[in-house]
Amino acid sequence: MTEAAPSQEHNLPALYRDHRGWLETWLRRRLGNVWDAADLSQDTFLRVLASTQPLADIREPRAYLLTVGKRLLSNFHQRRSLERAYLDALAQLPEQNQPSPEQRWILLETLQALDELLNGLKAPVRKAFLWSQLEGLGYCEIATRLAVSERTVKRYMAQAYEHCLLAQL
Repeated sequence: MTEAAPSQEHNLPALYRDHRGWLETWLRRRLGNVWDAADLSQDTFLRVLASTQPLADIREPRAYLLTVGKRLLSNFHQRRSLERAYLDALAQLPEQNQPSPEQRWILLETLQALDELLNGLKAPVRKAFLWSQLEGLGYCEIATRLAVSERTVKRYMAQAYEHCLLAQL
């Protein structure tokens, strides 16, 4: 009688036990912050758990965890950059126009969701879409800013809309 390969759930506790400390240390060195490192470490293992790749197929667990951790670290820095830009923009508003803390949180969450949604787009496509939707620029103005034809802007917008629609599925 042959023994079946251990399930992913049986391997995850061992993977976590053997490599969590190492991953958290690596993240801490890059972040300079124990709490964010612990959060990203946990998020890394949650991603591994949600992955369709069987743990038994992972030959180099630290390299695999590092790849997942680097992606999460990149997303973390993007979110922080977006948050700083948002807070800087809010600081420029007169006090009477400042949103409440609840409104700030909702706006920041919305900005982060939008950033994640548009993350897969190439930079000019993303810019064209944001200029069109947020600044109300026409295709001619966007074409001038990007130094491309109006036809290219139309193609960019079609790509952006398609990306958004597919992300909703």
